[in-house]
Amino acid sequence: MDKAAIMITSLDAVIKDVLSAYDFSPAATITLANVSENTTYRVDDPATGRVAAIRVHRPNYHSNDEIESELLWMDALREAGVVTPPRAIPARDGTRVQTIEVEGGDQPRHVVAFEWLPGAAPSPDGDLVPSFRVLGALAARMQLHGMTWERPARFRRYHCDYDAALGSKALWGRWQDAIGIGAPELALLGRLDAEIRRRLDEYGKGPDRFGLAHNDLRLANLLVRGEDLYVIDFDDCGFAWYMYDFATAVSFIEDDPRVSDWMVSWIDGYLGQRRLTTSDFDIIPTLIMYRRLLLLGWVGSHYDYAKEAQELGVGYTTGTCRLAEQYLSGRYLR
Repeated sequence: MDKAAIMITSLDAVIKDVLSAYDFSPAATITLANVSENTTYRVDDPATGRVAAIRVHRPNYHSNDEIESELLWMDALREAGVVTPPRAIPARDGTRVQTIEVEGGDQPRHVVAFEWLPGAAPSPDGDLVPSFRVLGALAARMQLHGMTWERPARFRRYHCDYDAALGSKALWGRWQDAIGIGAPELALLGRLDAEIRRRLDEYGKGPDRFGLAHNDLRLANLLVRGEDLYVIDFDDCGFAWYMYDFATAVSFIEDDPRVSDWMVSWIDGYLGQRRLTTSDFDIIPTLIMYRRLLLLGWVGSHYDYAKEAQELGVGYTTGTCRLAEQYLSGRYLR
């Protein structure tokens, strides 16, 4: 049995006990929905008709206070009518973040239950230009809210800056440890890393450029049902460059020939809510490459158990090198 199977089996063995902390009936069933940064289960309760998502956090990632802060911002966004995120479901004791022990010596895991929202993500096979316009508008609206929201004193979220993403203790894994990194790749991507750092330092972290944002506003995290829109997966929300929200929107597809069109559409939607400067426009390609290196580290550090990382494999490293050459020669998105 491989590492991924052991980890999932261990969680499966205790997730039923977690359900007992909530108002689910004994007839409730669980189904593994996704394994990525966290492990997510779908819960169906035939006795009540309730459907929920149980998110089991990866160990040593976000603290209890940081997860509570995520939920507080989701509450505030919903109450202000900015976006509609899922509601966290309190346990019987009134708390929204539970902690479970996992067999096999694994670290304790934080758990949150969410309502299961209706709708589906926009199909990646269709014309995505309108969808990116929506993403741009939503990103700007959430950022504007974060700028003016009076955060509670206990609010704690991480800063997705260079050190967190690409530094020696990168939160999602070091790109240098990715699959298929040899001496040529190390040299090329090292030059890319240095150039990214230089340009981000030059751009700076002024309050009009860096602040609270969703930080993973991809099409997969947008649910559509008729005229209703729902934004999900705030697990990566925190403080980052505002234009990074576009970079996350093209995660894993940064080399798609349609990225330029999507960027124009995203910016159009964004400008309907908030003004941008020439410097903001110009930093977008750098932030896309910043995100690409971050994800390269993610693929390497999650390869043992995340299906998406396994599917990307060494091809993602090869593609990153190709994009690096384009970016460093001034040909990416030009």
